[in-house]
Amino acid sequence: MLGAGVPSPVVPYGADQTLFVVIDRLGKANEIRIERSDLEATIGELVGGCFNDPIKVISFNTLEHWTKDISKDVAGEIRARCDIDGVRLPDYLSDFVQSHT
Repeated sequence: MLGAGVPSPVVPYGADQTLFVVIDRLGKANEIRIERSDLEATIGELVGGCFNDPIKVISFNTLEHWTKDISKDVAGEIRARCDIDGVRLPDYLSDFVQSHT
């Protein structure tokens, strides 16, 4: 248990942050939500195969209290990066990219 005045490792530091949540399918009915604070790192991890079967990417801001499904934007960025690098879209991302473009 954390003591008084000790920051929680779960709650982000700072009042104004945009965070990114990747919803990843683990099995037929199991899903996990993985939070990141950097969009570039999130896209890099998606392309790098750090997720099993990504379903959706959502951004939210802690100060302005908004959320947005950015799956279409992320899928387009992944496709563009693969095209620029001249590599085939990884199999583990094909469903995600096809369903959001």
